[in-house]
Amino acid sequence: MRVAKLTEVRKIEVVEGEKPEISSEYDVQVKVKAVGICGTDLHIFNEGRADVILPRVMGHELSGEVTAVGEKVDRVKVGDRVALDPVFACGECPTCRKGYPNVCENVKCYGVQMDGGYQDYIVVHEKHLYPFDHSISFEQAALAEPFSIAANILERTSAAKEDNVIIIGAGTIGLSIVQVAKGIGCRIMVADVVDSKLEKARALGADKVVNSKKESIKDMIEEFAPGGLDVVIDAVGITSLFQQSIEYAAPRGRIACIGFDAKPAEIPPVLITKKELSIVGSRMNCYQFPKVMKWLEEGKIDAEKMISRKYSIDDIQQAFEETIANGQDVVKTLIVFE
Repeated sequence: MRVAKLTEVRKIEVVEGEKPEISSEYDVQVKVKAVGICGTDLHIFNEGRADVILPRVMGHELSGEVTAVGEKVDRVKVGDRVALDPVFACGECPTCRKGYPNVCENVKCYGVQMDGGYQDYIVVHEKHLYPFDHSISFEQAALAEPFSIAANILERTSAAKEDNVIIIGAGTIGLSIVQVAKGIGCRIMVADVVDSKLEKARALGADKVVNSKKESIKDMIEEFAPGGLDVVIDAVGITSLFQQSIEYAAPRGRIACIGFDAKPAEIPPVLITKKELSIVGSRMNCYQFPKVMKWLEEGKIDAEKMISRKYSIDDIQQAFEETIANGQDVVKTLIVFE
């Protein structure tokens, strides 16, 4: 079978590998059908990452068809169409026992700290798989993972109907949040520096968009929600934007921190205290897939509108290179398996 391995920075080789077989009673073998290229994948490809040992099979946004199951599997059956939750935790530590595997001290993301889905077949424990209806394409279902991140962020910020929300950054995660927040009934403002991405945000339901290179975000916020915003989300994930987000929040506003930028943020505590702000972290997802799969089937979110390009697994090197080169025009690139 075909296996696409990142063998060194900026080089992916498609090689022949052994088809993985069932080895545990709870194992499920899946024929991979579609895998999204994530921003994390692009970063690893382009620059490498300290916690990623090469060679590595990347790919964690994936869907496929069940081709074999272990003796005790009852969650899925052969022929089911399934999406993968890429959160792989120990399951035994106090954090996991409390029900938070996404923040387990030893958590791994499939395709990042362990080999992932850029291959014809995978074998995983049944608990990572969620079946979906035939009305949803494999390509659409591959985007369940970024939508699960969006769902987790909005749950962590307690986003509710009629909340005023700003999303800073109109990439895949930002646009996923737009759709999920719109489904909740929020009023949404999106800020970015690329007009084409802002147009996409508006098409997906944003009530107001602002190009922060051309306009003042603060002025636009005052027009949109005088006094500040109930929920502030930096979907870019860098320290400077996180610092600014404090200024955008209304009294008792909630601010989501989702970045892994290691640079310290300079935030005077008085700004948090005076307005009773809440700052929450959000990492991957915590059991959000059932909710997302239901949304996809009910048409409450439209994954198809997020897909910009599709490439065969045989052309994966080209897919990465062209996605990076044309980043401003690409929301989501998919790798598809014939």
